[in-house]
Amino acid sequence: MNEILKDKVAVITGAGSGIGRASALQLARNGCNICLFDLKDKRTKEVEKAIHDLGRKSLFVDVDVSDPQRVEQAVQTVIEQFGKIDIVFANAGINGTVAPIEDLTPESWDETLSTNLKGTFLTVKYAIPHMKKAGGSIIITSSINGSRKFSSFGMSAYSASKAGQVAFAKMAALELARYKIRVNVICPGAIATNIGENTDRTQQVDKISIPVLYPEGSQPLEHGPGQPEQVADLVMFLASPQSSHISGTEIYIDGAETLL
Repeated sequence: MNEILKDKVAVITGAGSGIGRASALQLARNGCNICLFDLKDKRTKEVEKAIHDLGRKSLFVDVDVSDPQRVEQAVQTVIEQFGKIDIVFANAGINGTVAPIEDLTPESWDETLSTNLKGTFLTVKYAIPHMKKAGGSIIITSSINGSRKFSSFGMSAYSASKAGQVAFAKMAALELARYKIRVNVICPGAIATNIGENTDRTQQVDKISIPVLYPEGSQPLEHGPGQPEQVADLVMFLASPQSSHISGTEIYIDGAETLL
């Protein structure tokens, strides 16, 4: 077992499944103690147990990342238990409602932006004071949608939130450089996760869809979606000293999907 991140403390939002789960386990294998921020769920408890089985400490906090008070209290709970934060992986997100702009309700727009963009802001905001002394790494899960792909019809709110995360990360990277806090963004393409559980696709989206045909599927490198573990390897790299001169950068991990 690698010890490159021995005794570091990582906060991961959306840690109960998919990319969050895979990254939590990968960081734990490399020496990290893991703080799992997510809504209470059986899957998060399973991740917590898996981290313990790897010989690392873990802490689960029931958090709605769009709620400032809950995020602030969750960060304080981490400090009370571990005394520091070295790594933040702001990963929690939803697809939200998929609908044409004219049919998308303001409430649905707010829900997606609040979880994805505001949630990222709150997670980073409340962690910063505890990272300034020793520096660290902040990693944000954005998407190819909103940065390099715009053909996911009906996902205007999602794409807007993901584009916002990229801009936010670049602003934060420059602002926090003096404290040796690096900020980077990962932009996954299709990844085999359960994000579809929080997707509400309306029938109205059919009226704006345009057929797009790809030869042999939409992921040229592997002819299928990527796996959460592949994204976790990238998170591990950005969390480690191996990426010490990388900040303010978005990295695409999509199997060349967006080059088609």
